[in-house]
Amino acid sequence: MSKSKSFQRSRIRRRIRGKISGTSERPRLSVFRSNKQIYCQIIDDSNGTTLVSAGSLDKDIASKVVNKIEQAKLVGQLLAEKAKEAEVEIVTFDRGGYVYHGRIKALAEGAREGGLKF
Repeated sequence: MSKSKSFQRSRIRRRIRGKISGTSERPRLSVFRSNKQIYCQIIDDSNGTTLVSAGSLDKDIASKVVNKIEQAKLVGQLLAEKAKEAEVEIVTFDRGGYVYHGRIKALAEGAREGGLKF
């Protein structure tokens, strides 16, 4: 019997999170993707705090009429700008069980263009 897509993603996500954790020197960039929106956070797992967050519902991005891949790239660039203000330069990328393809890849490229290193 085949397993559901969400169950398979949750297993992949648990496996990734077993290997990746964010520290204060190198926090974790976590990504969540729904069918219409995309959100990301920079998290310090050692303290259990979210340092910076950005999403496609932010005023700067929601006002622009672009497709979802371009929207993800804008979210990555916005996150990189906010990370610079919070003095975060190097992060560990947590793709959240999603395939590194399409919107996830666009968000990562946008964050790199904005100045984040991972």
